Amino acid sequence: MSKSLKINKLINPFEKTIFVEGDKSLSIRWVLLSSLSKKKSVAYNLLKSDDVLSAISCIKKLGAKVKFIKNKCEIIGTGLNYKYKKNLILDAGNSGTLGRLILGLLINYKNKFKLVGDKSLEKRDFSRVTTPLEKFGASFSKKNNLPILMKGVNNPKSINYFEKKGSAQCKTAIMLAGLKSKGITKIKAKKSRDHTELLFKYLKLPLKVKKFKNYDLISIKGIKDIKPLNYKIPGDISSCSFFIVLTILSKNSKLLIRNININPTRIGIIHILKKMGASIKIINKKNYKGEKIGDIYVKSSSNLKAINCPTKYNSSAIDEFLIIFLVAAKSHGISIFKDLAELNQKESPRLYWGSKILNYMGIKNRVTKKSIKIYGNPNQVIKKNISIKNFLKDHRIFMMSTIAALTFKSKGSWNINDLDSIKTSFPTFLKTLKKLS
Repeated sequence: MSKSLKINKLINPFEKTIFVEGDKSLSIRWVLLSSLSKKKSVAYNLLKSDDVLSAISCIKKLGAKVKFIKNKCEIIGTGLNYKYKKNLILDAGNSGTLGRLILGLLINYKNKFKLVGDKSLEKRDFSRVTTPLEKFGASFSKKNNLPILMKGVNNPKSINYFEKKGSAQCKTAIMLAGLKSKGITKIKAKKSRDHTELLFKYLKLPLKVKKFKNYDLISIKGIKDIKPLNYKIPGDISSCSFFIVLTILSKNSKLLIRNININPTRIGIIHILKKMGASIKIINKKNYKGEKIGDIYVKSSSNLKAINCPTKYNSSAIDEFLIIFLVAAKSHGISIFKDLAELNQKESPRLYWGSKILNYMGIKNRVTKKSIKIYGNPNQVIKKNISIKNFLKDHRIFMMSTIAALTFKSKGSWNINDLDSIKTSFPTFLKTLKKLS
């Protein structure tokens, strides 16, 4: 039976300092890249969420050795040539990042293997990676959805590819396949997260990136070996975004969140919320192995204003729009968010779920296949009990609902199902929440 969370009162004012768990994107990339080195790689503050544990399970099946020692994880990989038996089945669980990236890693194996995932992952689009990987020489039982049977190729050929969606997962899958190919693989990629490029540069892999206004030109040469990757993983901006909004929408509260990854391709939420009048500062900035790290200081913010959100922030805030919608709901005026079809390619159709939760709360909104218009009401009082369920165990739906319950006045209570969904990305979410009040 699904565990649920019941909330029937607002959070008390707080003034605290917190840390959040390691960045999920970096944690998964560290696991996969470390599996390619024959020497020991060490990570501190690795996120121990279901998505990352699924990645570890997959590389162990491919021959890597993994060891946890308190807050440290050690991986000794196999080199570029994985060792696995025939009839291999890899389970990506709920992780689109893992599922799409590992296909690129296995481009150079001609034995068939099967990639599976949970019911949510089975609904997500995989053609964005199977299409370019076919150009390398791979073949697939089907292209669009899991489960997929893939057969690699002994000598992958380098390719030229235009990545038009702004998908960092697609771009990374091609880059990983390029590492195992002869020649130079070239990608013209719409702007998206650049964690993989930064890790490649730190590892001194043969990567070149030319940046233009709307896209990057990336080239990667094939390699014969890879160095170990020792890394102290910073906190996840997507995880801390829930606490940023909790503080903004709470009364008389202040919060300092330490050691967060503030990569420019990830902080769209900061730009958007500041445009809406939120009090947010990034302090103690520093560089760490190519990534930008900093502390985020946020205060309660009254007189929030609506926004016609510039679409240039869509890619850098794609995982945070649900929680941004709550700020729009408490703002003066009508907020408009456009070109968000990608939200419906996540763990659940998030654009529709965002609209549905706002409807439950009595917040007027209009939603289409790729946009939403939110009619803010700073004085909204919820007049009924709300039950959140059947949301495909999407962790961000659960956390959005929790923050809404703690910050919007209500004459009823909230009952939020599938509590265990937070294990996907932020297992200590509720534990961290309790530290505030």
